Amino acid sequence: MTDDRATVLPFPQAPEAIELRHMRAFVAVAEELNFSRAAERLYISQPALSRQIRTLEQLLACELVRRSTHRVELTVAGEAFLDRARTLLRDVDDAVQMAQSVGGELVGRVARMWEPFVDLFAEGADLNEARAAYEALHAQFAPPPEIGLRPVNAGGVSSLLLSSQPEQAATLLYLHGGGYVLGSAFGYRHLAGALATAADTGALVPDYRLAPEHPFPAALDDAVAAYLWMLERGTAPERIAVVGDSAGCGLVLSLLLTLSERGMPLPGCAVLLCPAADLTFAHENPSVDPSYAAAASEALQRRFSDAYLAGHPIDDPIVSPLSADLRGLPPMLIQAATGDDLLAHAHRLTEHASSCGVDAQLELYPTAPHDFQLFWSFLPEAADAVQRAGRFARRPQSAGTSAAAASSREL
Repeated sequence: MTDDRATVLPFPQAPEAIELRHMRAFVAVAEELNFSRAAERLYISQPALSRQIRTLEQLLACELVRRSTHRVELTVAGEAFLDRARTLLRDVDDAVQMAQSVGGELVGRVARMWEPFVDLFAEGADLNEARAAYEALHAQFAPPPEIGLRPVNAGGVSSLLLSSQPEQAATLLYLHGGGYVLGSAFGYRHLAGALATAADTGALVPDYRLAPEHPFPAALDDAVAAYLWMLERGTAPERIAVVGDSAGCGLVLSLLLTLSERGMPLPGCAVLLCPAADLTFAHENPSVDPSYAAAASEALQRRFSDAYLAGHPIDDPIVSPLSADLRGLPPMLIQAATGDDLLAHAHRLTEHASSCGVDAQLELYPTAPHDFQLFWSFLPEAADAVQRAGRFARRPQSAGTSAAAASSREL
């Protein structure tokens, strides 16, 4: 070119045309290095995933991913783009989550879902109506699409077995919440299924007997029977994670204390979601979010507690874990919402377990609803909590596999 003035050709403004779905597709492929797994992760078909990758490459005018029959690898351009794409997606997700949290839209949605249940008790509904309303709440959610379920008799306890593959072993025992008087295995299949997916394992959800028809120790006896059934099927105790939510956490702790007291093998870990660990309900704090009404009043919680205990001493350590000797219990992950009116239960349980030498981790999430993990399908904090709980529940599986491998090498 003889002219000193160079001609600048306009470059298409790629960022204006790139959609977030294109970047999510690329990040999923880059992290999995497998189109099939990436498509499953995003719940789209492989052809759709391939189209999104090709569109992104066309907009950027460079190749990001190379595919052959046996492998997927990133190009130099793909490696350079990956970290920045991750950062951008994370910033966008954080911005959306913050806006929704501040705007109260998601918490408002949760409150509206709880509203029929709260109204029933305010109007003096009987227990059968309350149970139907609680099941109706759970019926609004479905388990992850890959989860299948089948009924089993677990040591005499009617239960559901959830797994993504028929041959997948169940190493997660889920004890549902509901104040010991509400809830069912079928109703809780969505949350148990999400946790099983996050932990990459199968889950057993016993339909333990409910009060007041079956007061203490009926629920505990059923939990013990279901756990022993898992052992009888050949599952090593150290591979099992016992999970519960709300009052189900109290049942988890009762199970652990009973197993320890009887000299039975303990599971590898426990996950406690928004624990209701004090049946006196003497350590509550009002929700910090005035727009969200607690799903169960203190009077209702005490009514459930009285129905469950049916005169059994409330100072029995088996039902009052905050006063029990927890030494020797397995590692625990405890999750709670910062606006939960039962937040003090999580703090006190963590402090007490730690003082007994238990490896107890507390995770707090910036949201209001008690039992917020129920809303994992649309509440970002709940989705994150379920994933982290799944990773924690996966730890004993890895430990059990490593131990088995070590034993095999020794032989």
